[in-house]
Amino acid sequence: MKLKSSLIVLLLALNHVPAWATDACPALLKHTFARLQDDVAQPLCQYQGKVLLVVNTASFCGFTGQYEGLEKLYAKYKDRGLVVVGFPSNDFGDQEPGSNKEIADFCRLTYGIRFPMMSKTDIAAPKTHPFFQQLITATDTRPKWNFHKYLIDRSGTRVESFSTLTSPESGSLIAAIEKRLAEKP
Repeated sequence: MKLKSSLIVLLLALNHVPAWATDACPALLKHTFARLQDDVAQPLCQYQGKVLLVVNTASFCGFTGQYEGLEKLYAKYKDRGLVVVGFPSNDFGDQEPGSNKEIADFCRLTYGIRFPMMSKTDIAAPKTHPFFQQLITATDTRPKWNFHKYLIDRSGTRVESFSTLTSPESGSLIAAIEKRLAEKP
């Protein structure tokens, strides 16, 4: 505890306080994942105050083309506060069998993905990651396939669910994103 307090004092002196150093981070975002490209720990609290579109992805799925639309959404709205976060999973049809490096290379080379991607994550029961369990509980909707989407508001408390069949270009998804982006943090 003393180390955390000392670190917070140092960060305050440097005029930089990351969300993980305070209690302000919403409970939903108090999770850390390894980044897909290099396994560096990524606390979701770094996205506090942003609108998050969380998507479980797979490289060998009939919906893999949604990567293109997700990247376009990210490019269009990132300056307004949208962060698309991809979570590759091999839980649905074994359609993400590769290593994290293989998945990262596929996403970069095939779709030019720039939005944050986390390492492979368990989404389906019985090994559902606690973050996804919270999303499921918040929406009462469990992903049935790859490219299921959860939209989290800036406060990190309100979550909407969009099925795999909802494309990134869908009017309902875009309207929900724009509504959330218009809300004050």
